[in-house]
Amino acid sequence: MIHYYSTAAYIRLSREDGDKAESDSITNQKEMLRIYMENHEELILKDFYVEM
Repeated sequence: MIHYYSTAAYIRLSREDGDKAESDSITNQKEMLRIYMENHEELILKDFYVEM
């Protein structure tokens, strides 16, 4: 039996990205987290939290 967990992903802006509306860092982190979640079916992504 698989136990499922509601999960939120925390993403932080890289200082290297400057003042872009959505940085390359944020976009890359979201993609990496999506891939991770796809490979862990017990984790249910509910939301992203982004610190800029």
